[in-house]
Amino acid sequence: MSSPRLVPAPISLLFSEASQNPEEYEREYQSLSESDDDPINQWLKLAKARGETSETDPVLLQLVVELHRKIDALEMFLKDETPKRVPLVSEAKIESIGFEYFKIEEPLFEEGKKYYGRIEMPVHPKRDIGVFFEAESPTLARLIRMHERDEKEWGAYLTARERVLIREAREKRS
Repeated sequence: MSSPRLVPAPISLLFSEASQNPEEYEREYQSLSESDDDPINQWLKLAKARGETSETDPVLLQLVVELHRKIDALEMFLKDETPKRVPLVSEAKIESIGFEYFKIEEPLFEEGKKYYGRIEMPVHPKRDIGVFFEAESPTLARLIRMHERDEKEWGAYLTARERVLIREAREKRS
């Protein structure tokens, strides 16, 4: 196996072996994909379907929606409510990512085992994505399942990290 091309990216990962609680992991995986189906997003989808947003600036509309989500999150914090998540056994720091792979700092994986994990994506809006992955080595994992929307965000984040590295390399040469 040739080693995959990876780009440094500081991301957090919570994970457990996939066979420990497969039904609950699958349920959470599906619910995380539907995280944009909160009440404000459902309202927005209906408004778009009825054509009520055709004369609205899409960027401004998205910012208002995100502001509404922030207020909802603040309200949850004040009421001491937290989203229900499946407990995961291990925590790791991802040091680098590729389109289908990621590498963690410390050797915590068992080669050949499948895992379920939540990755905290450092994009706007911040959110967790559910992934299933297989350990290729004690530190390298290959992504097996990720929702389509999450794949797009993962790829966009990877591309942004590459741009930052290119910019830094140019500045060092100057």
